[in-house]
Amino acid sequence: MRARHRPIGFLTAALLALADPAFAAADQAVDPKIADEPLADRLQPPGDRPLDSPTVDQVDPNRFGHLPDAAYGAFQRGYYITAHNLALPRAENGDPAAQTLVAEIYARGLGMPRDAKKAAQWYAKAAEQGVPEAQFQYALMLLDGTFVGKDSDRAYELMRIAADSGNRLAQFNLAQMMLDRHPGLESEKRAVGYYEKAANAGLADAQYAMAQVYANGFGGKAADDRKARDWLLRSATQGFDTAQLDLGTWMVDGRGGPRDTATGFNWLKRAAEGGNIAAQNRLAKLYRAGVGTEPRPREAAAWYISARRAGLIDREMEDFLAGLTPEEMKEAIQRANRLR
Repeated sequence: MRARHRPIGFLTAALLALADPAFAAADQAVDPKIADEPLADRLQPPGDRPLDSPTVDQVDPNRFGHLPDAAYGAFQRGYYITAHNLALPRAENGDPAAQTLVAEIYARGLGMPRDAKKAAQWYAKAAEQGVPEAQFQYALMLLDGTFVGKDSDRAYELMRIAADSGNRLAQFNLAQMMLDRHPGLESEKRAVGYYEKAANAGLADAQYAMAQVYANGFGGKAADDRKARDWLLRSATQGFDTAQLDLGTWMVDGRGGPRDTATGFNWLKRAAEGGNIAAQNRLAKLYRAGVGTEPRPREAAAWYISARRAGLIDREMEDFLAGLTPEEMKEAIQRANRLR
């Protein structure tokens, strides 16, 4: 269903530019996410209701067009085999909405083993008939080249068509592709336009990208920390952990708005609890210094140990650990174990 398009240089560089000089350079954040998820590498067990299948609230019915019916009704209720059996004859007769529904079932392995090759075939048919969701999904498969022949030019064209039809994931990924394929100010301006459309449509990835645009002054947009912080807040509120990391850092430092150490601490804690390694390290420093919270050295040590286990090394925090007593270190390790 979904091949991942690699993040391009702008977002990676911009993310590094956001790093707060008050924190050690060692805790740089990981590469930013991009929209959508890749195909799962596992097969669903047979059956009509996979236990880990998405609920109807997680699936946008618009991706299937106007399917009148029993097939989508069965899909809504989680009866994926029934949905497949009802939609397949119509898909074979050329119904683009049914083709998209069948592709989705094969791509996700809903009610049956995942079959990416069949998914690609049905997405291709629906894409040819102008279904934006199918165009987007098939473009990702063309970029990846695992289940269909790789064709970046065709992928770009399909992504553009889907983006211009209002698909927010396509808008985000098209912006990424534009910057990758066509360096230069005019391309940057066009890309930012697509980022902004996707951001205004509520895509957290794109909201984070717009924060980078305003934080760095990019694509014809002047640097504006207040606007950047507003976009960080929108993205962070949706659970985007890198936005939570940056927003917390900005609030602690008073960048782009009033300094609010308590709220900044809470944003960093949310990101840390969600597994963001850089946030764990920064949270450890706030606990150690008592910024936004009471000083809690053992908690600071526990969070740093958690980040360290994931491969992050911060010399300042290494010195902090070296100063702990054996009893304090033992307790910190026990707390870190409970953070898993």
